[in-house]
Amino acid sequence: MMRTFFELPATRRLPRVAIFLSGSGSNAEVLLKRFAASENPDYEIVVIVTDNPESSRAGELAEMFGLPLVSLSIRAFYRERGESRVSLATARGCEIREEWTGELLKRLEDYQIDFGIFAGFVPLCNVPEAFPCLNVHPGDLTVTDADGNRTLVGLHTLPVERAILSGFDYMRSSVMVVQKLENGGGNMDAGPLLGVSGKVAIDFCGHTLEELKHCAEQRPGKRPVGGYKDVLEEVAAHNQDRLKYAGDHVVLPRAADFFARRYYRTDESGEALYFSAHGEDFSPVVSIEFLASGEYRVIK
Repeated sequence: MMRTFFELPATRRLPRVAIFLSGSGSNAEVLLKRFAASENPDYEIVVIVTDNPESSRAGELAEMFGLPLVSLSIRAFYRERGESRVSLATARGCEIREEWTGELLKRLEDYQIDFGIFAGFVPLCNVPEAFPCLNVHPGDLTVTDADGNRTLVGLHTLPVERAILSGFDYMRSSVMVVQKLENGGGNMDAGPLLGVSGKVAIDFCGHTLEELKHCAEQRPGKRPVGGYKDVLEEVAAHNQDRLKYAGDHVVLPRAADFFARRYYRTDESGEALYFSAHGEDFSPVVSIEFLASGEYRVIK
């Protein structure tokens, strides 16, 4: 048996989508411009959501595109409950995160969301329990270890750093279905892999792989607050910025279109992915590679 990711009421033609963002909103802006310019969109963006009204562009983008804004500052929410840090490291921090998620979902109820798109949305949370959510990730999630675990994972610049240190001369962006928050959030990028971008060459910025590996060896065991601020992190940040334009902006809009058209299915476990561009004869796939040319390739 296969199952769809979401169901549509018979009276509704287009899926209703919420765009979530925490920062500059460059991925969100690409989606919003694409929606505004389309005469025949695959979904309807009905609301913009942010956890960071203090410094994100969410309010600006909502006004620019004439959309409602739902904002709930996660920093203020933690402070009001006596916590100075926004963290999942303690039981109390996890409890507050659940409270914050519940309040955010309550504010979204009237929008009747069919699926969400995390376009640079930072907080690990259980919004995906209410409706499916897509997330774009700066790493090639088709790369796995001997046990089938995805290896180019992690936060910040870590996926790009791992690609570099593993000897890759290219990187990709990936779009996956976000999973339920468990075990501190390490599992959230383990969902069905809807799409990857084409390969984007890594720019070593004049450094050798040996130099960058040596830099990694000199790091402390725990990442300092604010980052390592070393050469490897600088090179990775430079490449991650390049990947946003050549990777994220290519794969995220196309994967969202295919998702809205319901070209994807899963098995009953929710793990194996199936694809069909015709609505029938679904076949198992690893993912879909979306190219800058507009073409796509099925990865078996």
